Amino acid sequence: MTQHFIKGVDISILNEIERFGGEYFLDDKKEDLIEILRTKGINLVRLRLWVDPYDAMGNPYMGGTNDLATTISLAKRIKEKGMKFMLDLHYSDFWTDPKKQQKPKSWENLSGKELEDKVYQYTKDVLITCKQNRVTPEYIQIGNEITNGMLWPYGKTPTFLWKEKEFEEWRGEERRKSYDQLANLLNAGTKAVREISSELKIILHLDFGGANNLYRIWFDEISDRNVDYDIIGLSYYPYWHGSLEELEFNLLDIGKRYEKDLMVVETAYAFTDKVPEGEDSIFSKELADIAGYPPTVDGQVQFLTDLMDILKKIDNQTHKGLGIVYWEPAWLPVKNTSWASLEGMKYGNDIGNPGNHWANQSLFDFKGNALKSLNVFKLF
Repeated sequence: MTQHFIKGVDISILNEIERFGGEYFLDDKKEDLIEILRTKGINLVRLRLWVDPYDAMGNPYMGGTNDLATTISLAKRIKEKGMKFMLDLHYSDFWTDPKKQQKPKSWENLSGKELEDKVYQYTKDVLITCKQNRVTPEYIQIGNEITNGMLWPYGKTPTFLWKEKEFEEWRGEERRKSYDQLANLLNAGTKAVREISSELKIILHLDFGGANNLYRIWFDEISDRNVDYDIIGLSYYPYWHGSLEELEFNLLDIGKRYEKDLMVVETAYAFTDKVPEGEDSIFSKELADIAGYPPTVDGQVQFLTDLMDILKKIDNQTHKGLGIVYWEPAWLPVKNTSWASLEGMKYGNDIGNPGNHWANQSLFDFKGNALKSLNVFKLF
């Protein structure tokens, strides 16, 4: 594996964790998180960006409250450590994924050409600000998990059904129009990127990395509309997104079909099925049974090793497996932190229990001690 293989992490919530007292330790010694990651071989950090993650009273939506100032602040720390920077534009005021792609509050009345122009200008303004602060990213995502489109309803496309691994049927003019509109939004963003930098690599990111049918249908539509991009980004969580064999088949197929480089830009696995006191958890023993890895540190190590082995094997003239990004490996269960405030939940129409539901999928234990799972990155 060359030195260019991406061993990345998404630590977008770090400012919030530190603000509420979270601390990190390596070999029982307190250290700066980013220095620990650098020491362990991490060479890229991914950061999400929300447009205006605050409610009408100016209170933060939480989950990192990743506005532009927060993103620039974290990016400066990353660059100081010599790491590469991946910027993940959600084009929303809060979380986006296949179930929600809410327009920013200030964009609510925009549609058609006005919305496309806003995407172009916003993308360009963000990158100009990054450049002025000497934190121009090396990689940029135009949208986050845009399996079902973005900036709904204008940019919404046929819904991918997770369990059936099929698309709902949109036929004829309705289907064509939906992809035309999504392609216009994507091209508005990519046009702005190209005007700022010819070297910045553009990523289009879907979820369900093991679903080959999804990627063929979606990228066929995008390719037919000549959308400009460099890298296919995938989310792959082994308890949701199929087997590693299905992921490998999909990577090999779409790399050859579209002649694009490939990157798993989101992944994670649990080091325990236990939950911090007073918290809920996304992960469970049932999900471990689906994934086929024990919910232990050793199971986490084996999953990461197997996943990076798959990406490493993909090395063709037209496409390469560029690497992986581990999602929020340092999200500690610190008091007063939460994935969302109540107003944030209302904004995304995603009501649930507040708090940290991710702590057992970190690469640190509940007290902030680095796990041996981090050594996998250095060994590779």
